[in-house]
Amino acid sequence: MESFSSIECFVRSAEVGSFAEAARRLSLTPAAVGKNVARLEARLGVRLFQRSTRRLTLTEAGQRFLREVASSFQTIQYAVANLASGEGQPAGTLKVSMGTVFGRLYIVPLLAEFIQRYPAISPDWHFDNRQIDLIGQGFDAAIGGGFDLPQGVVARKLTPAHRILVAAPAFLAQHPTIRQPTDLQALDGILIRSPQTGRVRSWPLTNRQQEQVPLGIRQRMTMSDSEAACAVAQQGLGVALVSMPFALPYLQAGSLVRVLPEWYVDDGSICLYYAEHKLLPGKTRAFVDFIIEQFAAQGLAQRFSALL
Repeated sequence: MESFSSIECFVRSAEVGSFAEAARRLSLTPAAVGKNVARLEARLGVRLFQRSTRRLTLTEAGQRFLREVASSFQTIQYAVANLASGEGQPAGTLKVSMGTVFGRLYIVPLLAEFIQRYPAISPDWHFDNRQIDLIGQGFDAAIGGGFDLPQGVVARKLTPAHRILVAAPAFLAQHPTIRQPTDLQALDGILIRSPQTGRVRSWPLTNRQQEQVPLGIRQRMTMSDSEAACAVAQQGLGVALVSMPFALPYLQAGSLVRVLPEWYVDDGSICLYYAEHKLLPGKTRAFVDFIIEQFAAQGLAQRFSALL
């Protein structure tokens, strides 16, 4: 029977295409990873990788072997992680990716209770607005919206992802009353530029009757972050189209008010992403259940809905 460490080095190297990167994630040296893979190849009698100075590429035999062992390897890894949990309690490093501002506003405040409930879990939380490769980069979970759903990853809906129009009361006082979407055409707009694509998306506005009209606001400036757009709108510089979670603190403080409150942009859902597997590590299952519980207890799905 081949050693678990040799197979682990092979699987991780195949995922990232590099002995050096696999070594970093496994806390080994690149030489140790390379020797483990070479030992596995010698035992199997086949070459698993084509090696170059830039990247590892799986051979046909390597691709076939990866398909056959990857699922079983993950099951064994999860079983070991769960068995190693101290006194049956979830334990280990919990690597989670989430949006910078969303995480700070709505996930970080939950940390104290989470740690109190699961003291053997060590959070390793990454704040980034870019989409990550959850499995390839070794994350246990991710929170966000608009993720591509690769094979092996599931999404649990947490809240709707609605965008709304907001402006400062002083700005609205200086302009004619906005009664319908066509009234926006004469106003300065603060729009969001995608940090991934660099483009400003053409959003349709939707009302409660599911009627849609184009968002015909004049593009005065763009931001790559909804929280920044809220801060700019607060200065009276225009009407901003922003994500509801970021607008909420400003709306509650009264520094921004909704424009055309019957209209909004439907941007899908904010979801909790994690690997699809019957035997999740205890730490991941604990985090998933905790976040779903807390979002329900705080009514965040209702608070983030533009329809209420």
